[in-house]
Order: sequence, then C-alpha cells, then structure tokens
Amino acid sequence: MIIGVIGKANVGKSTFFEACTLADVEIANYPFATIKPNSGVGFVNVECADKFFNVQCNPRYGYCINSIRFVPIDMIDVAGLVPGAHEGKGMGLEFLNDLNQADALIHVIDVAGSTNEKGEPVSPGTRDPADDIKFLENELDYWYLNILKKLWVKLKSLKSDIENHKILNQQLSGVGSTEQITKDILKKLNLEHKKLSDWNSEELFSFASELRKQTKPMIIAANKIDIPIARENYQRLLKQFPDLNIIPCSAEAELSLKEAAKHKLIKYIPGSNNFEIMGNLNEKQKNGLEFIKTNILDKYYTTGVQQILNDIIFKILKYIPIFPGGLNKLQDQYGNTLPDCFLLKEGSTALDFAYKIHTDIGDNFIRAIDVKTKRTVGKEHILKSGDVIEIITNK
Repeated sequence: MIIGVIGKANVGKSTFFEACTLADVEIANYPFATIKPNSGVGFVNVECADKFFNVQCNPRYGYCINSIRFVPIDMIDVAGLVPGAHEGKGMGLEFLNDLNQADALIHVIDVAGSTNEKGEPVSPGTRDPADDIKFLENELDYWYLNILKKLWVKLKSLKSDIENHKILNQQLSGVGSTEQITKDILKKLNLEHKKLSDWNSEELFSFASELRKQTKPMIIAANKIDIPIARENYQRLLKQFPDLNIIPCSAEAELSLKEAAKHKLIKYIPGSNNFEIMGNLNEKQKNGLEFIKTNILDKYYTTGVQQILNDIIFKILKYIPIFPGGLNKLQDQYGNTLPDCFLLKEGSTALDFAYKIHTDIGDNFIRAIDVKTKRTVGKEHILKSGDVIEIITNK
C-alpha cells in the first residue's frame, strides 16, 4: 500500500512528510520547494505480540519500543498544488498523476490560515482553511472527471445489456475501483438502471466525485495547530465538515521531537504525550521543548502526526497487524524473535496470510495454528488484529 501526502504549497507538507519518515527532503518557505515526488517509509504503531509472550522481539523491518511495534508503510510526497491543477496549471496534471499509485491521501492544510491560495506566506488568520479543503477536493474531483471523460466515448458504445457496474468496473480498475464500489456508487446516485449514454454532465461529475472518495480516501492533517488562531479555526472546520476526518497536528513539533530523540537528547515514543530529557540542553533547546510540551502535548495529548498515520491505515483503509510465529518457537531460522509483522485487510483469512508470506506457502497450505490460543484453524478462519499465526504446509 502507498499513502500520498498532498496539499497546497508551503503549508508544511514536506515537514509533515519528513516528520513521518525522517527522509532528507528540502523544506523551504516558497512554493514548489518540492518538484518531483519524494518517496519514503513512514511507520504505524501497534501493540507488539512480544508483550503477550513476555519476550523481546527483533524486528527485521521497523522497530519496537517498550512493546510498541512500529511497522513500515510506503509514502510519497507530491509537490504542492495550485488552483487549476486539473487543467495543468503549476504542473498540476503531472502532480496529480503521481498520486494515481496512492491507496489513500493525507491532505495537509495550514489550519492557522497563514498561507494564501498561491502558497505564499500571509499573516495568520488571513486565509480561511476551509477554502483549502474545498479547493483540493475540487481539484481531485475534476481530475477524476477528466479520467472518466476520456473513457466515456468507449463506455457509451459498449453493449447496453451489460449492467452498468460491470461496464464501469472493466474500465476503472486503474484508479482502484472494484465492481462492488461502482455498484454501491450507482445505487447511491440512483443510476444503476440508467443507461450510460443517457447520463448528463451533472451525473457524470457526481459519479466522479463519489469514485474519488471511495478510491482515494483522505484524512485532513490540520497543521500548524500551535499558532493561536489555529484552534479556533480547527473547531470551526469540525462543524463545517462533519463528514471529514480532520486531525489537528504540528508536523514541526513532531520533527523536532524525533530529531532530539535521534541525537539522544530526549526519550520520545512517537504518538505519546510526553518525553524524557536525557542530554544536556542549551537554553534555546529547553525553551523549544517546553513550548511543544505546553502548547501541543498538554493541549492535544500528541503532535497528531502518528495518529494521522495510524488512523489512515487502521480506521480508513481498515488494515490489521498479523505476526507470523510458531507454536513451539517464536524465532526464525536466524534466532530473531517475532521478526515480522504484516498488515492485512480486515476480513483476511489464514490462507490470505499464507499467501502474504509467500506464494509457495499459500499453495501448500494445510492448516494454521493460532499461537496465542494454541488452537488449530482452517484456511477460511478470519484473522483478528494482533494474531500470531503459524502456517502448516505439506512441504
């Protein structure tokens, strides 16, 4: 899976991306500091299975702190968008097409309203952040509309006795659609029995908008929450957009805490509401950390960055963590304890998990064992979050 970070220029998007990945990206106070999409690895955190067995894990990928397992996910940071991006303004079409590979989006906004529509710095409170939410959703909807228009001549010429959702699904798999998704959208819009050739422009746009919401689900990262007016703006956004997932955050604070932890000045577990000072700090460093503690962690209990990553994977995309392990031995052939943690979709079976590990394991599946309960289960057994599963094969 790939998570795309998107938004207007100069809202702290690259800072957010680096706070997630600690990648070496350019952070600058001008539009288009990012031109090509950056790729990186972020981390979601879950309770590690080592706590259940009272052992210490040895992750091959990611890391674990005090039985909190950080599992890697792929991320891309796409250059800032400007109004008219879907028409090609500001390299918009190139930027939008970079997002085609993303399974979900994090839209970073300047909730303090200190960046105008062109991505230029202005005084806090000058810009209404609601306009940025509307702007980006509008750009994405028209982007999807343009994709549909290119297919429409072909779609309308197909045999009319084929159900609409099947016709559409044949053509829209490239944007992540499925037959069930298109069927649900058609039903919601009362279009399941209307011939495609009879759709008007309004119906086509409505379908494009719903398709975008289903195939590119999104969380709003309300960044710069530490600026005084931001809290008031955030509360207003919650009332104005009750159906959207809007989470307050300070990417700059998260990045500062991670950098301080990296240099062993503090102990900090991403997503927590506190940190422990370890090294000798100068006055500027002390003041900076005190500001973060007082204005962000004490008020919001987190910088918001880790919550956004967790929510988009576990609540929006609905993945669950599953650990491979043996009933009699939790170590791999190299002696590493619980070295792996896989993310699977809710509703995945023991057989799905076997194929996730390796095709040969899936092909030769006999049964599975729920290591926590020591119970033997079949291939259709539905997995639960945090399960530790041993796969038995005929090889």
